[in-house]
Amino acid sequence: MPNIKSAKKRVLVNDKKTEQNKIIRSSLRTAIKKVDALVKEGKLEEAKVFLNEAFAIIDSACSKNIIKKNNASNKKAKIAKKVYNATKDVAAEEPAKEEVKEEPKKEEVAVEEPVKKPRKPRAKKVEE
Repeated sequence: MPNIKSAKKRVLVNDKKTEQNKIIRSSLRTAIKKVDALVKEGKLEEAKVFLNEAFAIIDSACSKNIIKKNNASNKKAKIAKKVYNATKDVAAEEPAKEEVKEEPKKEEVAVEEPVKKPRKPRAKKVEE
């Protein structure tokens, strides 16, 4: 334990800040886990909504120097990729279930080709 008054205060402040950082880091991990859980359950619309909230929490932690900028970027990319891939997989499965509907045939309309204009002859070079 320090003897100097300012050093004693620094110990108290450091302990207080450590607790605040733990709370923020914990909420960050919880947000990421919630998005993962929603994707695994197949609740993609809810996952997309909560993805924006998770991004906000990650950005907040980054701005408070709890995680570094690249770490925040990697976390955001990772959870966004999970949501995107899950959405893509569901979209690929849906057309297979639906009946294929034939589109009505359109009548072919004769299209006239544009008339080519004759080219102007070039001026001949006069040799001197």
